[in-house]
Amino acid sequence: MKITRILNNNAVIVNDGMQEKIAVGAGIAFGKKRNDIVNAGKVEKLFVMKENEKLQQLLSRIPEEHFIISEKIISYAEEYLGTKLNEHIHIALTDHLSYALERESQGIQLKNKLLHEIRILYKREFEIGLWAVNYIEKTCHIRMPEDEAGYIALHIHTMKLQGGDMRQTVIQTTIIREIVETIMGFLHIQVREDDISYHRLITHLRFALTRMNHDETHTMDEEMLDMIKKKFPLSYQCARKVAKELDANHDLMLPKHEMGYITLHIERLRKQWIE
Repeated sequence: MKITRILNNNAVIVNDGMQEKIAVGAGIAFGKKRNDIVNAGKVEKLFVMKENEKLQQLLSRIPEEHFIISEKIISYAEEYLGTKLNEHIHIALTDHLSYALERESQGIQLKNKLLHEIRILYKREFEIGLWAVNYIEKTCHIRMPEDEAGYIALHIHTMKLQGGDMRQTVIQTTIIREIVETIMGFLHIQVREDDISYHRLITHLRFALTRMNHDETHTMDEEMLDMIKKKFPLSYQCARKVAKELDANHDLMLPKHEMGYITLHIERLRKQWIE
């Protein structure tokens, strides 16, 4: 592999046969110049990406350390999850982390309003995020808040091959947060983050929204639905309010059977609050 361009001390563009690749490794470009041969023993990763040009531009404008940290997190995530992530993660996470580190060094922190929901919905990805902020503290001596672990978790989740895209993930998580706020406001309660009933509600809402987006149904026996309405009238009224707001704010129609299941989850929360 022959060097065609040096991006930084740890990344170079090479010609490998007839293919252009980005070779990454600690000190891979040290003492090197164009047309030099790359030491294969120093190559830790080789990128052949559709977005090679974007990655080149990114590597040329951010500190080398930020890219190294991002790659370490990506490698840890792939090993932890036992799956390869979409190749775009090398651009998306690196760009996000570099900006986040720059903000943090200036004392600017962004509050993650979806943190509680991310912690529950994407538990393994959030654990990776926590590992990442600890790793950043060790390597950069910058202590980042758990809010950042949440942002990293979203990037990891959306870059899993079946994870979907960031925009849809954020929209869905935001809707879930709005539903929880509606329920708490209607019942005049505060839910505990470690409450198993809260976890079950959040998980059910996630799958309910996914089913709605795919025009799938979650059926319930009509007699059972009538019984739920009569036995838990307050919780059913709350579920109806949730349905109305989903329709008004997001043009989403909550099927009546889903309202029945959500009523049961709301009732569990309500009972725990009053007991």
